[in-house]
Amino acid sequence: MISKKANSKFILILSFLFFTLVSFGQSINKTEAFHKNIQEKTDMIFDSLVKIRQDLHKNPEASGKEIGTSEKIAKHLLSLGLEVKTGIGGYGVVGILDTGKKGKNIAWRADMDAVSVHNSKNASNDSKVHHICGHDVNMTVALGIANVLMSQKEQLSGKVYFIFQPAEESYTGAKAMIDDGLFDIINPDEIYGSHIGPMPTNIISTKPEWMFADYKTVTISFKNSNKNEAIIDYSKKLIMELQNVAPDSKFWNPNNLGDPNIGLASPTTIFKDFLFVNERSFKVTETKKEVTISAYFGASTKNKINSVIPQLKDKINHSKYTRKLIDVVYSYQRANLYNDKNLTEKSLAHISKTFGAENIILLYGEMPDYRGDDFAYFQEHIPGVYFYLGGSNFEKGIISMPHLPNFQIDENCIKTGVNYFSSLIIERLFD
Repeated sequence: MISKKANSKFILILSFLFFTLVSFGQSINKTEAFHKNIQEKTDMIFDSLVKIRQDLHKNPEASGKEIGTSEKIAKHLLSLGLEVKTGIGGYGVVGILDTGKKGKNIAWRADMDAVSVHNSKNASNDSKVHHICGHDVNMTVALGIANVLMSQKEQLSGKVYFIFQPAEESYTGAKAMIDDGLFDIINPDEIYGSHIGPMPTNIISTKPEWMFADYKTVTISFKNSNKNEAIIDYSKKLIMELQNVAPDSKFWNPNNLGDPNIGLASPTTIFKDFLFVNERSFKVTETKKEVTISAYFGASTKNKINSVIPQLKDKINHSKYTRKLIDVVYSYQRANLYNDKNLTEKSLAHISKTFGAENIILLYGEMPDYRGDDFAYFQEHIPGVYFYLGGSNFEKGIISMPHLPNFQIDENCIKTGVNYFSSLIIERLFD
């Protein structure tokens, strides 16, 4: 027989579980309501977002010259009721959505500059600068997210920062904004961003850690001598031996990046654990004091990058040229995009829960075609995640592969981006 004391304790436990479950259920219902409101608001503003995108598309501005673009962005953010900061790192713009309540601070980044080209088949004007990289869409999606989240402001806590970055194509804009005091103005806990990719409009993709190969120039310097010719030949051979991709490998065919069996999205991808050397990049410089041999290479992991200089030094120090060696250094290097593993997993879980796992492509390999994004410089300061947002409609012949002369986008990708990423930001604010 249960005592009165035990019975009372049992009732207390049941009461606690009941109220916990009720509270949990209310939290789920609240979140679901947010996602529903987001989708309704996105549908409502979609036509206006298409007009914004078309205006940006028809008036492209190259890296470092985003004067009109930044003015339009700032004006639109002000019209939504955000606090706006301009002129950061050139023509950078930041919109601040401050709920007035303590909470997380989340940043979203969009790039503003267009690409200078000479052979775009889908240009909307006679300019030699065109949005064939989708930055017009990236900006529009960010403005859409700002609009949607402002409509939910009273129910949110914390701050959301919208960073509109210049000069992504030149890989200089993010660093310029940081050097100009961006993080004296904002203090995000996490940062996110997206870029147009070649998938269909309902698809996003990403992966933990590196999405792109990293690229560096390695330079070996020796004391000048009558053995320069032999040293140059030896150094070139030494650098080429770093490469672990066979000359006849399917790796070299860019069409295989999308192959279902060996491409980036396959667990059996061939685009991982690689290091390759650009043979055409070899450069030799001779002065009275020294001879230098340099080459540009790409690698898929930080470990491979970090092993290059020790490997070369060790081999040279065990060669007949050891006394001639001055140094082995990286004479060129840049930040490489790195997705925080924990945030990537959480982000994909949020989006999968709301929009379905079938709309996510998880990548397994690293892009080896010299692409990158200076979003990487933000990630050196703040953990974050970078996504590809599909913009293709294969039935209509619309292929959104950035930088190709036939680049086009299906504008329905704007709706996908605003829906998915507004919901993601809200989930992260609540987490």
